[in-house]
Amino acid sequence: MIDARVDGARLSRTGVPEVVYAEHKSLEQIEAIMRSLWDAHRFALATRVQTDMLAPLAARLPEAAASDRARALRCGRLPRTGCSIGVVCAGTSDLAVADEAAFVADAFGNDVVQLSDVGVAGVHRFLDNLSMFEDCAAIVVVAGMEGALPSVVAGLVRQPVVAVPTSVGYGVAAGGTTALNAMLASCAPGIAVVNIDNGFGAACFAHKVALAVRP
Repeated sequence: MIDARVDGARLSRTGVPEVVYAEHKSLEQIEAIMRSLWDAHRFALATRVQTDMLAPLAARLPEAAASDRARALRCGRLPRTGCSIGVVCAGTSDLAVADEAAFVADAFGNDVVQLSDVGVAGVHRFLDNLSMFEDCAAIVVVAGMEGALPSVVAGLVRQPVVAVPTSVGYGVAAGGTTALNAMLASCAPGIAVVNIDNGFGAACFAHKVALAVRP
C-alpha cells in the first residue's frame, strides 16, 4: 500500500514536480511513492533519505543515482533547462545542505556551478572566483553562524540570491535562527530567504528563476 496521494500533475502545473520528503518514511513507502512518480513522468526524487537506505533504494529503483552527503536519491533527470545555477557555501560544515541544493538543481535539469568554503572569515576566496557565476540564472548561498555570506554575495552579483541559513554554529547561533534573522534583515537587495537547512527549497526557487529566464 502506497499510503500517499501522489500529485502527478504538479510538474506541468508549477514547473517543480512532487518530491518525496523521506524523513520518517520506511524504505517500502519511499520506494512505492518513487515508483508512482516514475510512472507519471519518468522522474522521481527523494530528499532527506536515511543514509543506510540510499544503497538499497538505488538497487531497487530504475535509473537511480544517490548522494550520501546530500542524503538524496533521484531516478532519471528532468530535461535540461539550458541554465546554470550557482551553489556557494560558507564552510565545510554547511556542505550537506549545499550538496542537497546542488543535487536537486541538477536533477531538475540545470547545470550547477558549485564553490565551497568561501565564508566571510576569508571572503577573498569568493572574490577570487566571482567570474565562475557570471552566467548563472540564480545563486544559492548557504551559511550558518552569523549568516553574513548571502549579503556579501548579493552586493556583488546581478543574479537573484537564494539564502539558506544552516543550523551550524555555537551558542547564540541558536540552531540557525541567528543566521535566518540576519538574512531576513540583510540590507543587500535581491535576496530570497528559505527555511533553516532547506537546500531543497532553495534549489526549487532557483529552478523557477531558471525556467523564467531560460532562452
